[in-house]
Amino acid sequence: MRIGIDLGGTKTEIIGLSAHGEELGRRRTATPRSYDGSLDAMVDLVTWIEAETGQRGSVGVGIPGALSPSTGNVKNANSTWLIGHPLAEDLAAALARPVRVMNDANCFALSEATDGAGAGADVVFGVILGTGVGGAIVVDGRCLEGPNRIAGEWGHNPLPWPRPAELPGPACYCGKQGCIETFVSGPGLERDHRTVTREDLASPEITERASAGDAGATEALRRYEDRLARALASVINIVDPDVVVLGGGMSNLPSLPESVAAVVPRYVFSDEVRTRIVRNRHGDSSGVRGAAWLWSEGSDPERAAGRRTGKP
Repeated sequence: MRIGIDLGGTKTEIIGLSAHGEELGRRRTATPRSYDGSLDAMVDLVTWIEAETGQRGSVGVGIPGALSPSTGNVKNANSTWLIGHPLAEDLAAALARPVRVMNDANCFALSEATDGAGAGADVVFGVILGTGVGGAIVVDGRCLEGPNRIAGEWGHNPLPWPRPAELPGPACYCGKQGCIETFVSGPGLERDHRTVTREDLASPEITERASAGDAGATEALRRYEDRLARALASVINIVDPDVVVLGGGMSNLPSLPESVAAVVPRYVFSDEVRTRIVRNRHGDSSGVRGAAWLWSEGSDPERAAGRRTGKP
């Protein structure tokens, strides 16, 4: 059995998968806002699912951050109580087995590449469009992390081919201005609509207004789609993935993959664009499923150690 844990800021979810991806068990619990509490919650969930299934499993964990390559401690996590702690080491000690920990965007991409919307593709770029903007690259079923553990973090590059009205761009929490995240996140769409129309609406309301024919909301969505197309074109120009899988709350915008796919060729450095742009298959379950797929084979983590293909 492969066990996956999605350690989120508000909820922690666990899933058990068979070797072929069938769900064997699942449970959610509130995430304690402390390091020790988070560790205890994960141990309790593993104990529960192994008792529920009668099987021992390998354990993979997705976190809203990354492990520092120099210290092994958590960094860049918006669940700030995790920062600076050796999460993989401590959880492995508590569970008496090796544990693999990876960024939650990587887990999303791995899930969709393994048995989701990108299954069968050699190169998959997974996109998170939510309160923030994240991304990850999967090649031949394996997540690329990079020496800095930031591979795929496209959200903190500048918006490509900016219009005069888009410069210098909104301030980003990272300390820079004009990051892709400030334009194509949910708050980015809301800010843009508010700036033009002076109406303060949430993203779902903007979508509803556009469906009803509201001109201001419709134009805000068109600008959003064009900016997302430019941002993805810059990724395609560098990575040239077979598939781009859209995830996160903003991926649920009606016809978003089709609309962006129609605009992307204007910006890609090619006479044709064969990269498919698709919505995710597993939705909110992609992160926890991807955490389970961090282990490549079998229910014995010691036997699987040293290999990580992400495929059954």
